Amino acid sequence: MRTDPAHAHQALDIAMRAAEIAGRGLMARFERPAEGLTAKSTSTDLVSDADREAEHAILSIIRAERPGDAILSEESGEAEDGTSGLRWLVDPLDGTTNYLWGYPQWAVSIACYDDAGGLMGVVHDPIRGETFSAVRGGPAHLNGQVLTLEPSDDLGQALIGSGFGYDGVRRRRQATRLMGVIPHVRDMRRGGSAALDMAWVACGRLDAYYEFGVNAWDVAAGAVIVIAAGGEVQDIPAGPEGAPGTLAARPGLADPLRAVVDAAAGGIA
Repeated sequence: MRTDPAHAHQALDIAMRAAEIAGRGLMARFERPAEGLTAKSTSTDLVSDADREAEHAILSIIRAERPGDAILSEESGEAEDGTSGLRWLVDPLDGTTNYLWGYPQWAVSIACYDDAGGLMGVVHDPIRGETFSAVRGGPAHLNGQVLTLEPSDDLGQALIGSGFGYDGVRRRRQATRLMGVIPHVRDMRRGGSAALDMAWVACGRLDAYYEFGVNAWDVAAGAVIVIAAGGEVQDIPAGPEGAPGTLAARPGLADPLRAVVDAAAGGIA
């Protein structure tokens, strides 16, 4: 069932406010010694008190204003199931390693989905003071300015973003696939924040992005924004990396890039 557009705009307002509040808290801690640092899936997959505090700020706002909604958030996992048919996907700090090392490439990502897919998405970059946003069926925005992607099918001139997982074996396989993609594109970039990579596709700073092993909360908001800007998002079935992938691109590039990414899997041992 598709959601009333008024609910989409209400969700957008909540997400914009929550992302701004979380971003201010994260900026207050940025480039300070990490506190409460622990590992998650591997010794290189980190979470800090900054992640937890940002998550608490966001979830408190959502729960207060949308108590019937379900929530999936990176640090706390599934919250309540919800009764409204809406589900929030929250990454309070996408790019934790970058954040902890003082590398200025991280963001707050908040999305809301219903049974028909992405309803609303917000990616907030406190470092640059940039907020990317969109609701389903409406234009994408960057700080209130409409984003509209120009089409291109010239993969050889495209700047592509990608990323790597935390597990060593998966990372090696991702790198092997990357080696098969590089000869077919202008160049590659590895920013370390899937949410920002997706947002940068939406505004044209990257022509496309793909990555295997990302979580739903990493790309949920970015997917809504890319589609609203006129781009395309594809799900890629799991390959040798052992996890499915996501691909986002400006109009005309998704299929050519997908063909190269798929073919590059043949070189992975």
